[in-house]
Amino acid sequence: MTMIVAGLGNPGPKYEATRHNIGFLVADALAARNNARWATHKATKSDVVELRLNGENVVVMKPRTYMNLSGQSVGGLAKYLKLSPGQIVAIHDDLDLDFGAIRLKLGGGEGGHNGLRSLTSHLNTRDYLRVRVGIGRPPGRMDVASYVLKPFSKIERDTLGVIVEEAADAVELLLELGLEAAQNRVHAR
Repeated sequence: MTMIVAGLGNPGPKYEATRHNIGFLVADALAARNNARWATHKATKSDVVELRLNGENVVVMKPRTYMNLSGQSVGGLAKYLKLSPGQIVAIHDDLDLDFGAIRLKLGGGEGGHNGLRSLTSHLNTRDYLRVRVGIGRPPGRMDVASYVLKPFSKIERDTLGVIVEEAADAVELLLELGLEAAQNRVHAR
């Protein structure tokens, strides 16, 4: 069964190292593990890599739209490939998890995340898989939008590579074992 793994983020060098782009970083890690090169999928405004993971066809994608419009690209690719929302995994930053925490789930709310809101809107359901990567809450009274669009702190950068690899491991476990078994392993860490 083919799956879409969508790393959520914002395109362009201005946003590359920001907290909101952790989904892109994980997607890049999955591509690098498989020595795959990104190609532009013009019909869906996204960059894609086709992989075989655990014997399954997987299309890893990074929307070329901004975060708030991610659903256009993800929904467009799902329609193009004739896939259901249950065949989509969204990798995204999560303010409600401590920095570096990784959680897997199916469905649920958007928690104020505009990328998820866009996916839900374009897929007409909240029932898609999610790999939530914690970025923590903004300090003091810092505006949430400012916080997610800021680069990682020096302390965060020291462990970011490990967290990105752990999130990529979580994606692979999810695809290999299914949600419940993967949750049991990932959430136990």
